[in-house]
Amino acid sequence: MGVADTARPITRGMSRAELLALPAAVDLETANRALGLGRSKGYELAKRGEYPCRLLRLGNSYRVVTAELQALLGLAA
Repeated sequence: MGVADTARPITRGMSRAELLALPAAVDLETANRALGLGRSKGYELAKRGEYPCRLLRLGNSYRVVTAELQALLGLAA
């Protein structure tokens, strides 16, 4: 087993169809994936209040309004 076999898988972005099929709000992990952000970077930006779109704080978790995420990515209707 080589180094490549034990490395973490590369996170891929989302297709246009996947982005348009998202529910009204998504968790931060999904938004990070859509934006091509890694988990650590996404949470770091969220905690600093610098996430590229508005976040909703629900208890200990973050949610992102899908319409805002889609608009940021140029997919707004």
